[in-house]
Amino acid sequence: MRAAVLTVDEPSLLVREVPDPTPRPHELVLRVDACGICGSDLHLAQAYKAQYPGVVFGHEFCGEVVAVGSEAEGYRPGDRVIGFPLAGCRRCAACLSGDVAKCPSMTLNGVQRPGGYAEYVAVGALEAFLLPEPVDPDLGALVEPLAVALHALDRTPREAGEPVLVLGAGPVGCAVALWARALGAGEVVVSDPVEGRRRLAESLGAATVDPAKEAVAEEFAGITGSAPRVVIECAGAPGLIQHASEVVGTDGHVTVVGVCLKPDTFSPAVSVAKELSYRFVAYYRRRDFARTIAQLAAGRLAADRLVTDRIGLAELPQRFESLMEPNNDCKVLVHPNR
Repeated sequence: MRAAVLTVDEPSLLVREVPDPTPRPHELVLRVDACGICGSDLHLAQAYKAQYPGVVFGHEFCGEVVAVGSEAEGYRPGDRVIGFPLAGCRRCAACLSGDVAKCPSMTLNGVQRPGGYAEYVAVGALEAFLLPEPVDPDLGALVEPLAVALHALDRTPREAGEPVLVLGAGPVGCAVALWARALGAGEVVVSDPVEGRRRLAESLGAATVDPAKEAVAEEFAGITGSAPRVVIECAGAPGLIQHASEVVGTDGHVTVVGVCLKPDTFSPAVSVAKELSYRFVAYYRRRDFARTIAQLAAGRLAADRLVTDRIGLAELPQRFESLMEPNNDCKVLVHPNR
């Protein structure tokens, strides 16, 4: 099959012929319909490519079952499923509660195991969710980033109807904005310096602020009538935790979703003076996937607006490099079998 593999040279990805996956007893093999390009893949390619040569990225995928392992139950060829890319030991407390990300032996499709930047991918039958009939495969590939956003909001203390400030209008920031509106936030304000991304956030029902030209806290107060008490940082750039501490109000809370791979600093004095609380979040739980799928099936999340482009596997290496530079894209989907 064809797959985009990570190289130690430039470009970061090259499309090559690699062996087709064969299902282990408890696995399914999927013909990949769609796989999202995640910012974490871009970060890994920039900072850690020497550690993962030859890996096939892609942990946001949906596909059709083409092979079923001898002990895999509940699926048959022709079923369309969404891959839950985290696999654990299935025995520890974290796994049994559905919080697989906290399993000490957790592995991830697209890092420790081959991912969805390929024509086919293997996933455990227990790490798969059936795609409901009303949901198309492109939306299925959005379940993973939407579950990240839902988990972040679920871990954020906030009152019903309370306004929310989101820093960053990339895929995760826009997904947080989408979920925040769906969950009843009184107003969602998104801060991003890129005009195209602000326009996308506005199409999702958010108000926007340009932090390069406007005072974020003042603009938020002008829109909502109060200082932000809830700030969700979704960009993962150095300096944003400090920025969040400066714009959030007294007794406020900051949730950090963005993964900054560089050393970062912030002034504790600001946080102490305001008596702020922080929470760092990662991944999601199985119930976040299930809830996201249910909301998509019910038509309650207009997630298709997050998709700004669809490409074939041959186009992926060049597009992957371009996404490392400033751009207006939100979620780009790869269709490996197009």
